[in-house]
Amino acid sequence: MNKKRATSQDVARLAGVSRTTVSFVLNNIQGVKISEATRAKIHNAARELNYLPNVSGRKLVSGKSNTIGLVLLQSFVQVQADANLINVMLGVEKAASEFGYHVLLKHLEKNVSSYTHLIRENSVDGIILSGPRKDDENLIRMYHEGFPVVLMGQLPGSDLPSVDIDNQKAAAEIVSHLISLNHRHIAMITNAPIEFTSAQQRISGYQEALRAGGIEPDPAYIKAGNYTPESGRLAMKVLLETIPHLSAVFIASDVVAIGAIQAITDAGLRIPQDISVAGFDDIPLAGYFTPPLTTMRLPSSELGFAAGKQLLRILQGEKLETTPIILKSDLIVRSSSLAKENSR
Repeated sequence: MNKKRATSQDVARLAGVSRTTVSFVLNNIQGVKISEATRAKIHNAARELNYLPNVSGRKLVSGKSNTIGLVLLQSFVQVQADANLINVMLGVEKAASEFGYHVLLKHLEKNVSSYTHLIRENSVDGIILSGPRKDDENLIRMYHEGFPVVLMGQLPGSDLPSVDIDNQKAAAEIVSHLISLNHRHIAMITNAPIEFTSAQQRISGYQEALRAGGIEPDPAYIKAGNYTPESGRLAMKVLLETIPHLSAVFIASDVVAIGAIQAITDAGLRIPQDISVAGFDDIPLAGYFTPPLTTMRLPSSELGFAAGKQLLRILQGEKLETTPIILKSDLIVRSSSLAKENSR
C-alpha cells in the first residue's frame, strides 16, 4: 500500500505548534513574529515527514504563485528551432531557484498582449519577456501599472529594466570582419521580422560597418529571417538570384544560417571559396557546421541568469536602475569566412 501523504496538520502535531504557524513558516509569510527555534522545529518536522506544501494552498495564503514567467513572442515552430533556448532557460531557472521560485515557459505568437493574463490571473508573480517588439504598447502600459517585468532585449525609448548584449556593436564587429577580408558585396539576413528590436539593432550595426568601410548600404541586400532555418533558406535563395556579385553574407542567427547554407550549397556554390558566411549566437553546433561557422558568441545562459536575478530583485521589493545591463559578446572566427582573393 502507498504511504499516506503527510499534511500540514501532521507537521503541526510533530512540531507541537498550530497549523496556522506551520502555514506562516512554510509559506514564508513576512511580518509574523515566530522564533527561529520554532521555525527550525517546523522545518525539521516537514523534512522528517517528507511534507510537500500544496501549491494552491500556498498561493491562497501568500497571494503569490512563487513562479516567474519566461515569455517568448514566437510560434511553436520558432521555439522548437531556437537552439539557444535551453541555455537561456537554465540561466533563468538557476536564478529562480536561488529564491525558491519556479519558471513557467510561455510562447505567444498572434495575441501578443495575452501575457498580461499570466499576471492578472496570478499565474506568475512577474515575467521576463524575451525579444520585445517595438510596437508593444500593452507591455509598457502593464509595466507602468506596476506589474514586475524584465526584458531580455531592449525597447528603445522605454524605462523597462532590461538585460541584453549590444546588438548593434556586435553586428558591426562581425560585418567589419568580413570587410577586413576585402568583401564589398555583403548581404544580410535578419534573425527575426523587422518589428523586433534585435533585428533592427543588428541591421543598424550592419549598415554602420558598411559605411565605416566606405560601402553605401543597399536595402536590396537585406532580407528578413524569421527564427527558422527555412526562413534563411528562402531569403538566401532570393539573394543569390538577385545579387550576382555577392561574395559574403551576414546572417543574424546561426539557426537561420542553417537554411541559408543549404541554399548556397543547393546553388552549387562553395563556402567560403565562393561565398563567406558569418552567423550570430554561436549555438552549440556552430563549430561543427561544414565548414565551421564564423559567428558572434551570445552569452545565453548568462543573459537568462541576469534577467532572472533582476526580476527576483524586483519581487523582493528592490527598485532597480533603468540603465540596461549589457553583457559582452565575442567574435568567434572559424573557416566559413575567407579573404575575397580566394572567393568569387
